[in-house]
Amino acid sequence: MLRAFSLVLFGLWHLEFGLPLLMPRFAYTAIDVRGAEKSGRLDASDMKQAAAILRGQGLFPTEVGPVFTAEPGLRTGFSGRTTNKPVRRPGSTGETPGNGLQLELRLPFARIVKPKELAVFTRQLATLLKAGMPLLRGLEVLARQERNRGFQRIIAALADTIKSGGTLSEAMTAHPRVFDRLYLNMIRAGEAGGVLDVVLDRLARFQEKSRQLRGKITAAMMYPLIVLAVAVMILAGLLVYVVPKFQQIFADLLKGAPLPWLTQLVLTVSDAVKNHYLIALGALAAAWIGLGISRRTAAGARLFDTLVIRLPLFGDLFLKGIVARFGRTLGTLLASGVPILPALLITRDTCGNARVGAAITEVHDRVKEGAPVARPLEATTVFPPMVTSMIDVGEHTGQLPEMLGKIADIYEDEVDNAVAGLSSLIEPILILFLALVVGTIVIALFLPIVRIVQLLT
Repeated sequence: MLRAFSLVLFGLWHLEFGLPLLMPRFAYTAIDVRGAEKSGRLDASDMKQAAAILRGQGLFPTEVGPVFTAEPGLRTGFSGRTTNKPVRRPGSTGETPGNGLQLELRLPFARIVKPKELAVFTRQLATLLKAGMPLLRGLEVLARQERNRGFQRIIAALADTIKSGGTLSEAMTAHPRVFDRLYLNMIRAGEAGGVLDVVLDRLARFQEKSRQLRGKITAAMMYPLIVLAVAVMILAGLLVYVVPKFQQIFADLLKGAPLPWLTQLVLTVSDAVKNHYLIALGALAAAWIGLGISRRTAAGARLFDTLVIRLPLFGDLFLKGIVARFGRTLGTLLASGVPILPALLITRDTCGNARVGAAITEVHDRVKEGAPVARPLEATTVFPPMVTSMIDVGEHTGQLPEMLGKIADIYEDEVDNAVAGLSSLIEPILILFLALVVGTIVIALFLPIVRIVQLLT
């Protein structure tokens, strides 16, 4: 209450002395004609004018968000806290022109829009537009039937922007947590070409294919993870409850006689798990946190993602999924009219692997110098030879988007085959692993019993 009252008094003081409280300002991220990404801030009356200014400067805006400025020396947000630190937006330079008071608008409900809900919205909007319904009417219909209240407010905000004369891409720019760069660039391309319904249909198919591919890879991983979790629980139960009881029996009957080395090893592990489990859990937690921190660095993420695509059994599956996503994303962007350089940057940001992303960056830099896509892609040694050969054919025949779509289809089928092969291969491997672990413990416990029988006879 005290913070809110102070802010009200602050505003009244400005109004009393005729000082401007808030001046509209926009932070933006855009791509120039050479494909380089630029960020900054500009003054405009609204988001539509900000986007127009950027296009007039030869820039291709990918994100534009409102930032309001006023009295120097202070900054405030919805939390009510003030600080002299500059506001930083994703992709911005971090500079604060004039060190002014800045209020950054963030939508807390944007996080609750799930990919499945966005895919359904895209498919329904494409269907309505193809049926001849006006865009504004279609958005109003979808807003009324949306059950997710947060997403419903976002769709209603899109309709309000359209009603006031804005475009759909300008309206979506205000919600970067829901509509990512790929989505926005495809919508812009569809608006520029007058084929918004076609682009929305492609975007819906892209989202559906991406969800199916992600689901197949997740399903392939779930079975071994569940079996390993069960194996760990069985092993923990044996080491904590069963093995210690045998230890007492051995101490009573052997009367100090030495135990076999395998039995002694199992008893030592059992004692460590039972009496020092907190240290073990702490070490695992520290290792997990350390891995997460290292993955936040560029070098750590690249090393980790390189190891991921080189894993035995699963590495090939992950790489095929990444190649399928690469072909589907880049092909969809190019077919929708997005230029090759921005399309490569967007594909890099959505590929989900730092090693592959670095390879795409190398391709982007070479293409910017005038090279075709296939040669630098082959030089990265990340993508299979068949992919680079098909892209080379697509470039020479002028059918690169169609060829990229075929690559995606082929590798999505490869993912299906890899998942089926892994399922049939992993099951006997996991059964053998469980038998080996449990069998080792059983043998270790029976070796002293044989010696006890020998001593009794």
